[in-house]
Amino acid sequence: MRPRLSLHPDRLLPADPGTREVARRVYAEVADLPIISPHGHVPPAWLAEDTPFRDPTSLLITPDHYITRLLHASGVDLARLGVGRGELSEPESREAFRIFCERWPVYRGTPMKLWFETVLDQVFGSDLVPSAQTADELYDQIAAWTTLDSSRPRALMDTFDIAFLATTDDPCDDLAHHRTLAEDPTFTRTVVPTFRPDRYLEPAAASWIADVDRLAEVSGQDTGGYAGWVAAMEDRRAYFKAHGAVSTDHSHRDLGTEPLEAAEAERLYAEARAGRISAADGDRLRRHMVAEMVRMAAEDGLTMTLHPAVHRNHHPGTFETYGADAGADVPIAVEVTRALQPALARHGTDPGLTLVVFTIDETVYSRELAPLAGFYPSLHVGVPWWFIDAPDAILRFRAAVTESAGFSRTSGFIDDTRAFLSIPARHDMARRMDSGFLARLVAEHRLTEEEAVETARYLVQTQPREVFGL
Repeated sequence: MRPRLSLHPDRLLPADPGTREVARRVYAEVADLPIISPHGHVPPAWLAEDTPFRDPTSLLITPDHYITRLLHASGVDLARLGVGRGELSEPESREAFRIFCERWPVYRGTPMKLWFETVLDQVFGSDLVPSAQTADELYDQIAAWTTLDSSRPRALMDTFDIAFLATTDDPCDDLAHHRTLAEDPTFTRTVVPTFRPDRYLEPAAASWIADVDRLAEVSGQDTGGYAGWVAAMEDRRAYFKAHGAVSTDHSHRDLGTEPLEAAEAERLYAEARAGRISAADGDRLRRHMVAEMVRMAAEDGLTMTLHPAVHRNHHPGTFETYGADAGADVPIAVEVTRALQPALARHGTDPGLTLVVFTIDETVYSRELAPLAGFYPSLHVGVPWWFIDAPDAILRFRAAVTESAGFSRTSGFIDDTRAFLSIPARHDMARRMDSGFLARLVAEHRLTEEEAVETARYLVQTQPREVFGL
């Protein structure tokens, strides 16, 4: 007899029976609340065009680097999974899905297993456990599901009860897809763009000159000089805000915000425009540009999120073959206190600034981020993200941050995903873990159960609205 998938109703809740009872009651108060997703990577075209999902592999495997990186680590060529190849034929798609199912045990103990099982059970209504024996049957079930009108992206926004969804967008994007959604009276959910200017803040990058030339075209500003670059950024931020944006997103190697003298900024910018800036000077100018972004955020009110501490494209061969975002990114250490000091000295008490700092370097939670957020009214600690948006990491985060900064100085859960169908599973995981953490505080008589329920609801609904100005 083949094993059957069965999600336990108490999954992720505390093992201690008494604490679990409290966690059940807390979780019940938030389990069915609408989803607020203020940072993610779902393509807006999916919703604007209500594009039907093509096949199980392009839906669940190819775009999800959480999935593909572990398969790659198990010896699977990324090309066999459709990475960097465009549309696969039906036999190729089925073969890629079969590869995934055959290697299902590599996901044991990971959040990917939990998310995928939740999608199988609650989205597809399947009780099949992925395996070599079930791969084709499971593929056929999911393929049949993709043909249903109820399986199209807009319908799923209602089914999943996603009240608010932010995408991630290039500053030069015309935001036509967002305009389509905003002007459609039949679409009742809120989808907004997010301003992601990283490539325009890396002057030593090979593509930077072409990028800022394009920035000049769309903004109408002359980016030949530094002042023009600043004006172009301000122009595009205003454009995004007019189209519903509530935040900007930044991911660089470090959190440096050291400003330069005006003449030095102009000199380094000219060096970059001439294509001869050094890597070290490129970093200096980039940190100055990030400081400019903090200043702009304090003025225009867009929440600024920082996602540092990642070594991008760690494996050159993978990057050369498949491009960025193919899963070869690896966490690195980051310093926070000294890096943010210049920006916080200028704007840390500015009522117009909301700064959310995420990290994959867990060592800085209790040592740097929580103490900083416990003082500066502008600063919030971003919840576990990317490699650490996982059950145990969420508990470590709450324990590390709460004693210095409480619950109010964090960001609300961020799913940060391209895997659209996993959004409910990820938010449910966070709600269960936070319910368990709050239940432990109740069991230890550090909170009343009423306070725990109030806090759980605050983390799910009120906090993301406050932090992102919804």
